[in-house]
Amino acid sequence: MTSTKSVTRSAPSSVQATTIASSLLTVQTPGRGFTDLTSEATTFIDEARAREGALTLFIRHTSASLTIQENADPSVLVDLTTALSRLAPENAGWTHDTEGPDDMPGHVKTMLTQTSLQVPVLNGRLALGTWQAIYLIEHRARPHRREVVLQFIGSNQ
Repeated sequence: MTSTKSVTRSAPSSVQATTIASSLLTVQTPGRGFTDLTSEATTFIDEARAREGALTLFIRHTSASLTIQENADPSVLVDLTTALSRLAPENAGWTHDTEGPDDMPGHVKTMLTQTSLQVPVLNGRLALGTWQAIYLIEHRARPHRREVVLQFIGSNQ
């Protein structure tokens, strides 16, 4: 057992939340796969003049989702698509197939991922890590029009 402290933390900072800014982002997906929303989120934060607070993203659908993932190596997104397809394959004998064989697997994939994200905003910038990006994941095979609500709560002072 070592007594060396391996965790550090900066001093807390505090601002009064004086701003709520919202926007509806409409995304035309090309079909199954990942669409990078990071630049759109950054533009929204800039236009809201956000300084300190939190950005919430919420997707208004049940067969598409949101995630924060690596943005450096595109093979990561390929492997994640493969993993989701293995977890919820189209040929699994689903009962619900009203909109086609990819409908129910899309719902399962959304359940396994997220419909909302929250990203801290520090000093006017999204506090994403170096290799992180915000993605919309389209779980359906054909293109869809998806809506993502963006909302910043915090200070713009």
